[in-house]
Amino acid sequence: MKTILSWNVNGLRAATRKGFLAWFHEAQPDILGVQEVRALREQLDPEVVSPKGWVSDFFPAERKGYSGVGLYSRRPPDALETSLGESRFDVEGRLQIARFGRLVIANGYFPNGNGKDRDNSRVPYKLDFYRALFDRLDEERRAGRRVLVIGDFNTAHRPIDLARPKQNEKISGFLPEERAEMDRWFDAGWVDTFRHYNSGPGHYTWWSQRQGARERNVGWRIDYVLASSGAMRFVRRAFILPGVHGSDHCPLGVEIEDSIFD
Repeated sequence: MKTILSWNVNGLRAATRKGFLAWFHEAQPDILGVQEVRALREQLDPEVVSPKGWVSDFFPAERKGYSGVGLYSRRPPDALETSLGESRFDVEGRLQIARFGRLVIANGYFPNGNGKDRDNSRVPYKLDFYRALFDRLDEERRAGRRVLVIGDFNTAHRPIDLARPKQNEKISGFLPEERAEMDRWFDAGWVDTFRHYNSGPGHYTWWSQRQGARERNVGWRIDYVLASSGAMRFVRRAFILPGVHGSDHCPLGVEIEDSIFD
């Protein structure tokens, strides 16, 4: 079995000071995608950039201290892309698409729909990113590859996926149009791996850093591992790790059969 993990680290330098490396070496993932790195490669500690036993790649935003994704893996990917073909997406450092045999991992930091004034002004951009990635990954599915999309989707899909749905119906992350876009993915055959194995409430991946929200488990499930139907045949477990601290998000992941690569 192989373990695929995802974690929005809310600044990899800050997460490193809070024990990221100790957790990483204890978790021993085969592949780990991190989001919201918020640092250039040269700004990271050498042991974070190149931990022994893994290869890594980082794709930063052009704007310093913003966004950025990173990918760690036991073996080098056969191919790695970071572009959706539109500079308005690519400049924000939001995506890595890595191929390992027949497995494709898309590590994404999906945009938040909030503008500078928390006015939902970035929702159109956010939905455009979703649609562009959907179309790009459809190419991989049609090519017979098994695809996992990991990362921070910045959307809670259903009321069960956040502690206070009524209070957040007009907030980006739970708007009808955002949820409808996720419906479109699932209607097209993508599988929410965590919900496939866990149907109950109270499971979240992000908590506000105010008013003791995490201690009271007042959170949102906005981080996912989605599987194409071809990949889902190899998924044996999906999980969230709320006991892991160091960020306002927690890690999550799946266990998959080794033969997914073949």
